[in-house]
Amino acid sequence: MNRPLVTRTALTLHPDSSRVVPIMFLPGQEIAITGESRSSAVLARVLSLNETQVNSGLAKVYATFDGHHNELSAVFEAHFAAVEHRLGDHDEISAEQRQLIGAYFTQEYSVESAGLFNPSLVVHPDQTDVAQGNLRIVMSVRTVGAGYVSSIGFRTGIIGSSGELELDELTPSLRLATPDQVSYSRRAFALQLAEQGAERGDYDFALDALPLRFNRDDLGRAFALLAEARMTQNSATTIIERFRRIAANHYAVTFPEGTSIDSQVIMPTGPAETKGLEDVRFVTITHPNGKSEYRGTYTAYDGTHVEPHLIRTQDFRRFEITPMSGPGAKNKGMALFPRQVRGRYVSLSRADRESNEIAWSDDGYHWGTPWLLQVPQEPWELVHIGNCGSPIETERGWLVLTHGVGPMHEYSIGAILLDLDDPSIVIGHLDEPLISSEGDERTGFVPNVVYSCGGIVHGDSLVLPYGCSDAFIRVATIDMPELLKQLANSVKPIRPDLAPSWN
Repeated sequence: MNRPLVTRTALTLHPDSSRVVPIMFLPGQEIAITGESRSSAVLARVLSLNETQVNSGLAKVYATFDGHHNELSAVFEAHFAAVEHRLGDHDEISAEQRQLIGAYFTQEYSVESAGLFNPSLVVHPDQTDVAQGNLRIVMSVRTVGAGYVSSIGFRTGIIGSSGELELDELTPSLRLATPDQVSYSRRAFALQLAEQGAERGDYDFALDALPLRFNRDDLGRAFALLAEARMTQNSATTIIERFRRIAANHYAVTFPEGTSIDSQVIMPTGPAETKGLEDVRFVTITHPNGKSEYRGTYTAYDGTHVEPHLIRTQDFRRFEITPMSGPGAKNKGMALFPRQVRGRYVSLSRADRESNEIAWSDDGYHWGTPWLLQVPQEPWELVHIGNCGSPIETERGWLVLTHGVGPMHEYSIGAILLDLDDPSIVIGHLDEPLISSEGDERTGFVPNVVYSCGGIVHGDSLVLPYGCSDAFIRVATIDMPELLKQLANSVKPIRPDLAPSWN
């Protein structure tokens, strides 16, 4: 009996509002009226408590919350340190007072309270003790909490020999990462400064004081030189602020060794992503030297602007985040090819906001002018199109899952096939979508949406997790031989005016 092309499995992932992390809370700023903090008044009231009240209050906090979080005392100490400057001259504060003050300036944040959707799949870095024919995977998920702020979460599981996905039982408590050291690229700073419209004569003075690779101490010394030259460098203050913003958007975080991947959450850190890290598309990248790493592209959103950022990891424990530059790194929906083609890194781009494009890079960070690959043609994709994850290499070509938006803002998932040696050429194109929303998939924060950030091939199955209406996640399996057959036999051409070029 022939298998259906697409099979929806029974696996469904719903958001779990009990998955919380402790974050900083500043009284008064939770309601944006004056924007002023009431921190000093709260500090004074806490310090007026007597020793008995402090000890009993702290004991109650730990009895209630200690089981929810790892290293809660360190969190309280860090949050006390963040407001200590408001105390001014004060008598010596006991360790218990410091802890209780930290507790008053802490709140639990539910990372999944508003949604869990738009997943991607990659092979887990540890395949120890996996039964023959099975595959351990890591699933990235977009978690959305209060204020509709997006973070990156994870799940782990096993794909069986027939393509069925079974997820591991979730670790009860979540963990936040800690900042880690990172080095910067002088070339990357120059490219990003140029994109911001800065004049070379203004920032060359600071760049010339930096080595090709530099750290925060080097940056501080360059700032000092600029400050000394204020009389001749009238734009020194502006340049320093631009340097600081670029540095703040390039950062690294690390989770403690032994932390389970599914307990990790990466929350907004840089100024470009204060409102969220959206729709990360992870893929295993194999470099020309044979070494591999995980790379993902995501949309950094600050409430007004969007820009694609790169996230890298070797082990899903330490992550480095880097802004990208160039005309091919604009807007939403970048997706990386898993290897170089013709000596260059390749990505899918949607710099024009409505078409599938392809872009090239020599270093994987700065992307050249994108070439138009596919325009909206079918009735179900006339509003705009984009990708649903990184291209998948097959013997017949690069398989690209796409998304298209049609009437009533309905999203569907389709597929195209690119030439293996020249992926700027579309050689296959499905007329009809693979997956459109149905039943309860139509209900959510953004109704009538199915959307994926990437699947994985195991045996003859393409295992594809997908978000439903920005609310929850379903998983489908797709018959790969049949899909490739249909793409290879497609005869409807992509518009002939989309002339491919590698120049």
